[in-house]
Amino acid sequence: MRSSRTALAVVLLGVALGGCGGTNNESGVAEEPGPAQIVDGWTSCAKAAPRAGEMIAVPRPQTSAPAVPEPRIGRVDPGFTPVAAVLCGREIRPGPNGGQEQLATERRAQDIAALLAALRLPNQQVEGEVACTLDMVIPPWLALVDDRGRWLRPYLPTDSCGKPRAEVTAALAGPRWTTVDSRTVGRLGSPAAEAAGCAHQWADLVWVETRNGRPAPAGPAGPPAAGPLRLCVYQVPTSVQGGDKPAGDFVYGGPLPTERQAGVLRALNNRRAVADCATPASRFAVLRPLDGDGPDRYVELDGCQRFLVESATGGAHLGQGDDTLAKLLGPL
Repeated sequence: MRSSRTALAVVLLGVALGGCGGTNNESGVAEEPGPAQIVDGWTSCAKAAPRAGEMIAVPRPQTSAPAVPEPRIGRVDPGFTPVAAVLCGREIRPGPNGGQEQLATERRAQDIAALLAALRLPNQQVEGEVACTLDMVIPPWLALVDDRGRWLRPYLPTDSCGKPRAEVTAALAGPRWTTVDSRTVGRLGSPAAEAAGCAHQWADLVWVETRNGRPAPAGPAGPPAAGPLRLCVYQVPTSVQGGDKPAGDFVYGGPLPTERQAGVLRALNNRRAVADCATPASRFAVLRPLDGDGPDRYVELDGCQRFLVESATGGAHLGQGDDTLAKLLGPL
């Protein structure tokens, strides 16, 4: 079981799949930012950062409300003396009627000497070849507040891979953070999804990966053998179809019947050329091992009807499905 400190560190610095954090100049060193913009009158995370830490699986509704302007992030001016740090983010908890809820939270800490020292560190220089991992750290929404109620967004010094320095991560996990406000902002689960063993919402990773040009069409991912699979099917709202990270809501799912699974795996192992197509799917399926051990598979049930199969080595290959495959992944 993870300690509370480890769990807090995960909340403070979320992790998402992606490339190594980039740099901003040809030397490979992140550019030194200017001073942070100082804003008068801290109010709350709800007003200053209403979408901080928003889960990518929750599509943003269409709205005519103006976006909250973000103050310029930068170094802490020597004339600004912080007395507290504020973290705006999200967390997940069980819902009262099953499933899960997403909460927007505001945490505050006052013992911030170590954090301020870490924020004053320089960016680490790149010396020779640097091996960077493929995980991309998502910095937290952090603000510093002085005794006059003014606040700013501090720059987080980076390491040679463009991620927050280890000292910053450790300093964020160090002080005692007190939750001063929380509010429910969305539902991430439902009794039906929970009964099927599926998440209530999921991102259409076939669209995300092909839009970013990462998976290349390749040969079959491997032999069609696999352990029992779970099917989860999602409907993508029209308002987010074709976006950067379209997410769908759970429609149906459960353990995939054995007689269907054999046909599905054969279809996912075909050598058919991938169609030149850019039509977003309104429904997609996610196939995951029942025991959680093995590659995930993603299938567009309409639109371009492509599929994406992850490999055991961490790569993925793109393939072309058809109506037959979509029917095999129909309601159980």
